[in-house]
Amino acid sequence: MTPQYNFLKNTPNGQQSADTELLTALPKTELHLHLEGSLEPELMFKLAKRNNITLPYTSIADVQKAYDFHNLQSFLDIYYQCADVLQKEEDFYDLTWNYLLKCHEEGVVHVEPFFDPQTHTDRGLDFKVAISGIHKALIDGEEKLGITFGLILSFLRHLPETAAFDCLEQAQPYLSYIVAVGLDSSEQGNPPEKFTRVFQKAAELGLKRVAHAGEEGPSTYIETALDTLKVHRIDHGVRCTEDDKLIERLITDQIPLTVCPLSNTKLKVYQHMSEHPIVTLLEKGVNVTVNSDDPAFFGGYLLENYKALVNDLNLNRAQAAQLAANSIVSSFLSDNQKQAHLDKIKEIIQ
Repeated sequence: MTPQYNFLKNTPNGQQSADTELLTALPKTELHLHLEGSLEPELMFKLAKRNNITLPYTSIADVQKAYDFHNLQSFLDIYYQCADVLQKEEDFYDLTWNYLLKCHEEGVVHVEPFFDPQTHTDRGLDFKVAISGIHKALIDGEEKLGITFGLILSFLRHLPETAAFDCLEQAQPYLSYIVAVGLDSSEQGNPPEKFTRVFQKAAELGLKRVAHAGEEGPSTYIETALDTLKVHRIDHGVRCTEDDKLIERLITDQIPLTVCPLSNTKLKVYQHMSEHPIVTLLEKGVNVTVNSDDPAFFGGYLLENYKALVNDLNLNRAQAAQLAANSIVSSFLSDNQKQAHLDKIKEIIQ
């Protein structure tokens, strides 16, 4: 499905700066969010106490001080350590529910979050513990907050493909809970083709596919993810700027890029938000979307990412509306659901 409205060309007064009220009102989806990465320090301490776990931090200030990353791996080291406090089904429920409450405040109408089962099964938890808690919270979020969802199981790419196959096997009883598989963790040295067979198996099971590519890895990883893994979306994808032909392909095929601006600056993909290419790519016609990635670690949820684009890249009303529309169109919602949200965006922006 292609966008029904081109807000970049057709919106009256589109050059006016986007404000917080507009950004909140626009129906938005979040397509690149790691649930484990929404673990706020306050909840981390609460869960550590609940599960009798001693953290290497004495205060929330100590935790926040540790979140000074210089690259992706420096973040991942702390990310996996913090996940240890997630021990019980109720922990995963609380984690997911807290995230959904934030989404509700910010005008997010649909989420397609990632979870990393291997992070938990590798430390002895049963697969059921994590997915059951997450699923129950997502169901409650739809019933109580009106936020629809599709859950994405992500494989850890620093582990061998055999481990991904084992993870997919453990997921078999819960396939009705899952809309897609993804690929995350350390990109450098772990190219997409490493997981060709397990992605093919996921496709045979009827699951959609997405993959992180072109964050710290080269632009060629984006092409490989598309051609070898047959993904529906590219997570991050900002390295496409290294290849003009790739950009042309992304525009022609309207392949979604789930871009995470605050994450990119926090992990030093770009030194400052003013260097970020997302608005330039949007104006060229690339199907870019805004997402928060790991908001507890990177300084902001979805609305804060939009605000950063306003503050540092002069995001205007038409551009904000197009980013929101792109997120709707790029989701795994039905066409009817997409159209209803797109109509709402048109109504707000006019």
